[in-house]
Amino acid sequence: MAPPPPFGANSAAARDIASVLHPYTDLKTHQEVGPVVISRGKGVRVWDDAGKDYIESVAGLWCASLGFDNERLVQAAVTQMRKLPFYHAFTAKSHEPMIDLAEMLLERAPVPMSKVFFANSGSEANDSAIKMVWYLNNALGRTKKKKIIGRVKGYHGITIGSASLTGLPANHRSFDVPLPGFVHTITPHFYHGALPGETEADFATRCADELERLILAEGPDTVAAMWAEPIMGAGGVILPPRGYFPKIQAVLRKYDVLFVVDEVICGFWRTGNYWGSQTLDIQPDILVCAKALSAAYMPISAVLVNQFVFDALAKESNNIGTFGHGFTYSGHPVPAAVAIETLKIYDEMDIGTHVSRVGAHLQSELRRRFAGHELVGEVRGVGLIGAMELVADKATRKNFDPAAKIGPRLTKLCEENGVIGRASMNDTLCFSPPLIITREEIDEMLDRVGRALDALTVQIRREQIAVVA
Repeated sequence: MAPPPPFGANSAAARDIASVLHPYTDLKTHQEVGPVVISRGKGVRVWDDAGKDYIESVAGLWCASLGFDNERLVQAAVTQMRKLPFYHAFTAKSHEPMIDLAEMLLERAPVPMSKVFFANSGSEANDSAIKMVWYLNNALGRTKKKKIIGRVKGYHGITIGSASLTGLPANHRSFDVPLPGFVHTITPHFYHGALPGETEADFATRCADELERLILAEGPDTVAAMWAEPIMGAGGVILPPRGYFPKIQAVLRKYDVLFVVDEVICGFWRTGNYWGSQTLDIQPDILVCAKALSAAYMPISAVLVNQFVFDALAKESNNIGTFGHGFTYSGHPVPAAVAIETLKIYDEMDIGTHVSRVGAHLQSELRRRFAGHELVGEVRGVGLIGAMELVADKATRKNFDPAAKIGPRLTKLCEENGVIGRASMNDTLCFSPPLIITREEIDEMLDRVGRALDALTVQIRREQIAVVA
């Protein structure tokens, strides 16, 4: 297919169309309209190859926590590459960056943890945790206790196992997932899920009751673990109702079901605490982290397991003769060195105090500017993660017809106004800017978003777009 105008035959856009298969992209439409080619970054901004600047309102993919030009992280990678550019962790081999990083993560864990396993992405880490749960139950002789519970609208990755955990339709359709043995409980979103007259406490109780009914229906002796993000990120920045997680955990303890907490987005100060688990009162058995672990400068993720989990893994590996799982780049010394430097920077900057200040400003400004807008049904968030959900009818909380593509249209208008954003389900515009963002940059970002929302409002009025039936 010939590149569309105005791309030149040798432009980066034309070359992209001819060669690259993009994730999370309408591949056919991409052949017609082409990419935005990003050429450089500094602070919270990136520039395209035409020189236009954008504020990155979701830190790339929720991950560029220290922005796009941190020289210390560059030098950490260079120094480690010169010293030891690669070594593996197989067959009891090790190296200091991996050891140091594991110790740092255990010191910072929200609850006591025993060991750290390293992978390269959140998807790989969640896939590894799934296999650990199955391995553990085989070690304990509970060979039927293998089913995994996720949540509708939850996101845990896109490998076959982690996509089965994920509760988003686009990650399931035509991929033949979820696999058997993966089930999903309800989304804890009070705005859409609460019954008339139901309080947040009542709704939290009903969510826990629904979970218990699901476990009983599946058979408690077959249910191994439940996965949850503290705040559901890709599903629309959904905060649970007050008291939700303590009630959920009581059910899991009652039926001896492990709790795996996915901190891939929420970890490393995003919610105002080091971990989302601390913000939401969660005690994980297994914790998964990635993204801001290295501020996105190098691919790395981690699975933290408690002593109970490790003892079972150790027992079974001794029976078999090996723990037959791992990746070539598990604990790669260069990403590990960059992650170590990232954690040191967080500490030295006192990034938590900064997030508390600018996060409060983001939350108040989102509500002040947009909560009363005719298209905005709900503004939600905590710390430096937030969202505004667009609705066709504020009184009934009805969303737009998905065919109208309101969320993608808003993100396109945001780009035209100099903000790279992300629209999730239900036409929800998400915010998760680099943690280093300032109050002034937040104001500039929201000014630009406001102009995009005003332009969308004019379009919708003109077109008289309908609500979902």
